Amino acid sequence: MRRFLALLAAMAFVATSCGGTEEVIEPLPGSGVTVNVARANWSTGYFQAELYRQLLGELGYEVSDPSEAEMGPREFYQALAKGEFDFWVNGWIPTHDSFLGEVVAGAESMSRVRSHISIVGNQLPAGAMQGFFADIATVDRLGIKTIDDIAGNPEAVAAFDRDGDGRADLIGCNNGWGCQLIIDDTIGSNRWRDTIHQVSGDYETLWDDTVARYQAGEPILIYTWSPSAYIAELVAGTDVYWIGVEQPLDDQVGASPLPASLCPYQPCEMGFAVADIRVVANTQFLDENPAAARLLEVVNITLFDIASQNVMMVNGENSEQDIQHHAADWIADHRGIVEAWLKAARESV
Repeated sequence: MRRFLALLAAMAFVATSCGGTEEVIEPLPGSGVTVNVARANWSTGYFQAELYRQLLGELGYEVSDPSEAEMGPREFYQALAKGEFDFWVNGWIPTHDSFLGEVVAGAESMSRVRSHISIVGNQLPAGAMQGFFADIATVDRLGIKTIDDIAGNPEAVAAFDRDGDGRADLIGCNNGWGCQLIIDDTIGSNRWRDTIHQVSGDYETLWDDTVARYQAGEPILIYTWSPSAYIAELVAGTDVYWIGVEQPLDDQVGASPLPASLCPYQPCEMGFAVADIRVVANTQFLDENPAAARLLEVVNITLFDIASQNVMMVNGENSEQDIQHHAADWIADHRGIVEAWLKAARESV
């Protein structure tokens, strides 16, 4: 019997070795392909950048660390058009439209950035709300509903004048961000340059200073956005109001559904069209990598998930290792839908 069992085992080994029952393992579609990615220089987008990196890794792609290529949108879109990067997940559309219309610097032809790139998928449609916060105490005391009310009221201008130059200081965006251009253009088109000034710098530093001023009982006027942890730190209707813009730029028209309890100006025109957060990729990269293209197309993330991760960063979990763990935990918690995305990507090849 022992000899018989040994013979059966030997026969099974031979059959397996000859391929009779050997499982065929399909190569991953991204095997051998290196993908170069960047991320935006605002921390509220770090999570998505890492999440997409890990998802592409499950398809076999060797994806660069997005934290090693952090930059503003103008710099990124120029590099993307030249093929120096393959994609990023931090496109704010239409906020970034002006960068897409720029001529590719140094190119032999006068081609525009948008002729080399593609906007992909629906990561977070209509999920990016932008506007201006002012503290409730000052708003109620001076009857402010809009930026127009500040620009036309010397007392309001003085209340928000931090540096004593006779203009209200509106804490705005970093140099090179799309929102910086929109705010400056809005100030110019409304002829507020003599009474309203955008303060640009490192947003995180400006935000922390603004919160400290609010806690000290000082008036505050600051640009911010959602999804972010910022709107959980200064809460609309409790600490601040969203302040409207009576005459936004033509391409930024579109009232938010915010109620009067959060935005006294109704309907709540905030000076910014609600933006989609989407992947922006080099078109040649997409053409050459259909599995990656399909994955970038089907992934979507909820506003709640992004905001929740942003709150974790504000609460101290903000190292690169923490962000990697946040992304890995999200993938594990959503394994069912992730597998459907990966299947769709594999089947596209």
